[in-house]
Amino acid sequence: MINKSVVTLVAGVMIGAAGMVGLTQLPLVGASAEAASRDTYRQLNLFGDVFERIRNDYVEEPGDSDLIESAINGMLTSLDPHSSFMNAKDYQDMRVQTRGEFGGLGIEVTMEDGLVKVVTPIDETPAAKAGVLPGDLITHLDGEQVQGLTLNEAVEKMRGAVKEPLTVTVRRGDGAPFDITIIRDIIKIRSVRFRVEDGIGYIRLTQFTDQTFDGLKDAIAEIKETQPEDELKGYVLDLRNNPGGLLDQAIAVSDAFLERGEIVSTRGRHNGDSQRFSARDGDLVDGKPVIVLVNGGAASASEIVAGALQDHRRATILGTRSFGKGSVQTIIPLGTEGAIRLTTARYYTPAGRSIQAKGIVPDIRVIQELPEELKGLDKPRGEASLRGHLSNGDEEDEKAGSSAYVPPDPKDDQQLNFAYDLLNGIQVHANFPPDPSQGIPN
Repeated sequence: MINKSVVTLVAGVMIGAAGMVGLTQLPLVGASAEAASRDTYRQLNLFGDVFERIRNDYVEEPGDSDLIESAINGMLTSLDPHSSFMNAKDYQDMRVQTRGEFGGLGIEVTMEDGLVKVVTPIDETPAAKAGVLPGDLITHLDGEQVQGLTLNEAVEKMRGAVKEPLTVTVRRGDGAPFDITIIRDIIKIRSVRFRVEDGIGYIRLTQFTDQTFDGLKDAIAEIKETQPEDELKGYVLDLRNNPGGLLDQAIAVSDAFLERGEIVSTRGRHNGDSQRFSARDGDLVDGKPVIVLVNGGAASASEIVAGALQDHRRATILGTRSFGKGSVQTIIPLGTEGAIRLTTARYYTPAGRSIQAKGIVPDIRVIQELPEELKGLDKPRGEASLRGHLSNGDEEDEKAGSSAYVPPDPKDDQQLNFAYDLLNGIQVHANFPPDPSQGIPN
């Protein structure tokens, strides 16, 4: 594309110069573009020179494909924490994971300061059962330093044969590093869990896979079957520590609670890249009150759902500020060579709010009390704390996220119990229930 545009500009300058001598500024535009093109090719020649020097003179003979993969991945990861290269195997693994079943430890991870950072452990997986927590930094894998590995290389080392142990060295907050041994297993993600408590339908979404919306529909249908309509007080939609997933599933989940209106928009680099997604008729819960739980581990697709229901005043958002991952990653296949995951746009809520590095601020803020062993260790976490994160255009507006701790025993879960009290009428709060007649705020 660079070559084509340069040729077009130069041709235009030549024609203009011959036909209209007075347009002296045109050659400057062409010259500027041509100079930019020359600079680009000079940099590419530099890359070629370095590549050849490494091939010929490095102390050990490197593989050409490994060098090229590393160079491509370095180029992508330098852009932001979420862009990366996937070779053919990684790409296939990613496709399997979005179907909701894969092998490994069961953690969602990113990179921070050269270390693997846990976004969230997936419910009922080996990592969750072993005690891995959101925000943990993994420094070693079976005694080998993570520093110096790419995210894909670290993830590859965490994969392995089922029932094979892996010892991860974890740094939690400012505490001393310690080891956790995890037994690898097949990870089957149940993206939807639900139950009925005291006339309230509780639905937890753990991830947005291609099974999520169907699971949500089935959960709502079963809750309606087991609970008489006049005794059903409302729903709690728990998105805490849900790291996100597929955009179409976030749109479908939002649509399940909305009758009409915009759900989310995406805006890319060019005007033509913008997209808007709207709800269709039909509220699956028949207008019953909805409370959405979020925290510092709720990211991406979770924030799309929370933002849409908040802006339409269809639900009350309760908990603490969400993670703030408001960027769109497009998977671009590269034939048989794999694919690149490239950040191509930002998400915006129906009211035009950017989620990026800011997150969703709850209507009702309820801070979870930490157990003694975690006090001082569970630091606020969010997109704004990741090195190289994409700006939202206003650095002063960027926030560091919040705690992602959720007690394992529901009776100790202050956020969940506050939601139950609101739906039972025990607690009263000005932001519950929301007033949909006010429309989308400006």
